[in-house]
Amino acid sequence: MKKFLILLCLPFVVMACNNDNEEIINSGINEKIADNETNNVLLLTVDYMSNAFEGGVEFNFTEASGDFDLILEYVLPGDFGSIKLIYDNIDEVLFDGTIHWMGLGERTFPETLQPADSFQGTLVLNYVYPQNGIEDIFNPMEETFDYERVWGVIQYLIKVREYVEHNPEAQVKLFLYTPSVGVGNPYDWYWVIFLKR
Repeated sequence: MKKFLILLCLPFVVMACNNDNEEIINSGINEKIADNETNNVLLLTVDYMSNAFEGGVEFNFTEASGDFDLILEYVLPGDFGSIKLIYDNIDEVLFDGTIHWMGLGERTFPETLQPADSFQGTLVLNYVYPQNGIEDIFNPMEETFDYERVWGVIQYLIKVREYVEHNPEAQVKLFLYTPSVGVGNPYDWYWVIFLKR
């Protein structure tokens, strides 16, 4: 009789184990899908005059997008103007700041940045550069800048290298934020750099 009961229970035990294994496998697949759908953008700032890395922030979006198109909303500063950058593919603001003629505007988004010392650097001496170069996404005066100098300041950061390695064909995007114009003070200006992962 005991043998009969054991044999009777055996199919239920096997089915329970199979269901547990299926849940574990499905859970792993769902985690991988979730990882693949993660959409990250790294925003970094570099001082215009000293070329010192100042800090940055990493945006983590749940909505996936293989493309990285930016919409620029620019209000020419008669007295007061502004510049806003929107990640068009998912309709998310990445940067917003005011510009004052004969005054000083300010970045309103992101509100805060992580300081430079919160980003780890690599001790490796090799130099990495984005395969498709750097695009200046806002240069109304069509000035010539040395983007290599700006890139050289951040290319040693571990986070930057992760982005370049993960998405080697992505073009790095940047612009010079000038919150003071007219008789503006270049010591108030800084580069804003975007990398897409």
